[in-house]
Amino acid sequence: MLRFDPFSDLDALTRGLLTSSSGTNRTPRFMPMDLCKIDDHYVLTADLPGVDPGSVDVDVDNGTLTISAHRTARSEDSVQWLANERFFGTYRRQLSLGEGIDAGAISATYENGVLTVTIPMAERAKKRRIEVSHSADQRSIETNTVEAG
Repeated sequence: MLRFDPFSDLDALTRGLLTSSSGTNRTPRFMPMDLCKIDDHYVLTADLPGVDPGSVDVDVDNGTLTISAHRTARSEDSVQWLANERFFGTYRRQLSLGEGIDAGAISATYENGVLTVTIPMAERAKKRRIEVSHSADQRSIETNTVEAG
């Protein structure tokens, strides 16, 4: 698994500064996630509290895993906010997958505000032991070849 986008945080900050003004909708700043390797697969867990489970989307295209989800803002007109700090809008996160991933077998679950994506390694990328074969007849073949020459 490779994650390389040195400008993503800077892009998000710039977008936030250029598009936000007083009284506009706040968009999510990030999608916190953990990624670990367990045996022959990777497990990605991302915190998505309060998002509509039907809005969670995980797809793979051309070696890029994209996760997106949406949290809807309260639309009550009669609400007088005393504190309004929760972000709403669309979350999106992308990761580059290495060549050793079985993209067709990736699976995902969303439970209690946590998205879990299981990313299996391709068979060709799994660690395996190569058996070394040898033959007792090999020495006699080498001896016969020397005598014939």
